[in-house]
Amino acid sequence: MRAPAVPRVSVRTRLTLVYGSLYLLSSAVLVAVTYLLTVRTMDQRIALTGDDVTPATFTRLRNLASGGDVSALMELKAEANRQVAEQKRDVLEQLLQSSLITMLVLGVLAVAIGYVVAGRMLRPLHAVTATARRLSESNLHERIALDGPQDEIKDLADTFNRMLDRLNRAFDVQRRFVANASHELRTPLTINRTVLEVALASRKSPPETKALADVLLGNTARHERLIDGLLTLARSERDLAARTATPLPDVVHGALGHLDDLADEAGVDVEARLAPAVVTGDPVLLERCAVNLLENAVKYNVKDGRVWVRTGVRDGTAFLQVVNTGRPVPSYEVGTIFEPFRRLRPDRGTRERTGSADGTGLGLSIVRAVVDAHGGTIETVPRDGGGLSITVRLPVSDRPVPALAAAVP
Repeated sequence: MRAPAVPRVSVRTRLTLVYGSLYLLSSAVLVAVTYLLTVRTMDQRIALTGDDVTPATFTRLRNLASGGDVSALMELKAEANRQVAEQKRDVLEQLLQSSLITMLVLGVLAVAIGYVVAGRMLRPLHAVTATARRLSESNLHERIALDGPQDEIKDLADTFNRMLDRLNRAFDVQRRFVANASHELRTPLTINRTVLEVALASRKSPPETKALADVLLGNTARHERLIDGLLTLARSERDLAARTATPLPDVVHGALGHLDDLADEAGVDVEARLAPAVVTGDPVLLERCAVNLLENAVKYNVKDGRVWVRTGVRDGTAFLQVVNTGRPVPSYEVGTIFEPFRRLRPDRGTRERTGSADGTGLGLSIVRAVVDAHGGTIETVPRDGGGLSITVRLPVSDRPVPALAAAVP
């Protein structure tokens, strides 16, 4: 049985409770000591003075003293003691009430002042937290400009700034490595493709050479797609450097334009029902996400199959839904298809490491990376009768759509 969740209490609230509790405890001790000292002093010094005796009582005491009535004198003494006790009790009650009211009023003031002081003391920590939340790969150059004495909080801010320096250098190295790797990997593949295309076009090449060149050209094309997929995956897993308002119907229109030939060759009918929906993000990555979803739906389909693509806004979020017919997909395999280099075999509903020329196994991994970078979610459900239903949900944009995008039909 799971233990009940403990409510989260902020540091400011805890400091306020500590300040208030300590003050109330010290105030209670002070009131108790004052009360005991007052009782002791009154026991020692309070007495019935002549000013407290009325003229009638004084005349009665003189007559009793002259007449020698001892019992009457004792009664008068007992009455005087009762009057003294009543006065003492009234004074102590008034003192206790006044002390308690004063303690409560000052306690409330102490809690309020402690809350304000705790907020001022924790303000540097709020600055550190706000900077940490605001940081991403695109603004790692920002630092915590914290002024004040060289105390523990200032040391924390300085340590955080030094950590940001190291992260910024590491990201710079990564960016340079990706750029260099892109150039170094693409160049030899481009040269190989050119040589093979020349060999295929040459009339002097024997049929065996042309057949071999055709196979090698296919492998080269696959390697190029693999490199493009890896670079796109690396790019989409980073935070977005720039975000613009992007209509999802325009993204889908662009993706459909890339897949017309593929759908015709596969004999798959694609039906688009696109309602208005605008999100904030990178249009290139969003279009690549739509292309990969549609390409996956066309490739893993059946003869004379169908693909439905829809966009719109539902429950306050924009969505892009791609549904396709196909072979049945086990529900326990749904989560694995988004892993890199994993795909479902067309002939069986089992997963395998990618090793064919049909794909690189990075398509849906790129989709997940793009959706995560845009703060969205993916819902994948096996379709009754075979195939999948993949729904991408993204936050609705509150920015105006650029004029060029708005003009696209």
